[in-house]
Amino acid sequence: MTAPDGLLVVDKPSGWTSHDVVGKVRRLAGTRKVGHAGTLDPMATGVLVLGIGRATRLLGHLSLTDKEYAATIRLGVTTVTDDAEGDVLEQRDASGVGDVASAMAALTGEIEQVPSAVSAVKVDGVRSYARVRAGESVELAARRVTVSRFELLERRGDELDVRVACTSGTYVRALARDLGGALGVGGHLTALRRIRVGPFSLEQARTLEQLAEELAVVPLDAAVGATFPRRELTDIEAVDLSHGRKLSPTGAHGTVGAFAPDGHCVGLLEDREDVARATVVFAPAG
Repeated sequence: MTAPDGLLVVDKPSGWTSHDVVGKVRRLAGTRKVGHAGTLDPMATGVLVLGIGRATRLLGHLSLTDKEYAATIRLGVTTVTDDAEGDVLEQRDASGVGDVASAMAALTGEIEQVPSAVSAVKVDGVRSYARVRAGESVELAARRVTVSRFELLERRGDELDVRVACTSGTYVRALARDLGGALGVGGHLTALRRIRVGPFSLEQARTLEQLAEELAVVPLDAAVGATFPRRELTDIEAVDLSHGRKLSPTGAHGTVGAFAPDGHCVGLLEDREDVARATVVFAPAG
């Protein structure tokens, strides 16, 4: 039996790629039409949003720019990947490190961050991580990112448990590297758990084991209604939108979910040039 169209919020396990999770959900859902919004490194765990069926067309329109993580940083050890999976480059004594909070504060707000060399950033059309694994030396340009929260929760010797809230494009591995560098001892990420992405949190997430018992899909209509402002259409407007015709403006800023009188979502709208235009039209089920 094929799962209904909708979103699935998965608690990704460590050691799995995002594509591995998609493959597992394809088998559970009985369809190959499964995609994911954003990615998590294999070592990372936590919130990964998937779309099933027609909801795969929704993924690119979700507002998932704000993210929150729980992480552990080890001071005194620098690695080639800025995390625990890479070869060690240098080790230093971190026992005398003092004011960690001030160094973290300097990495909060709008900052210029150089992504980790082992990242998905493309250099001349090739992923940076692929170049590094091929033995090349890669230097990436700094980019402006926003870290709204970088908070020390607990210190256990050389290990720091931290909470990070940031925008898309921020590398928590790079924060670990830069914090260690600022403290003069180096550092790397040893654990990373995404606890929120956009409006989706761990409270909604289910493990793969739980999903194997019950595939807790958020139906497409409910997913759109919970994520976007809502516009109620007349029968005539619903037909027009289903054929891609323009409607009167919504008056809203950004994307709006458009619903037919029977409660089903017809598509997504955005105001452009004094009219509302469809950014996505969901074909009727079946």
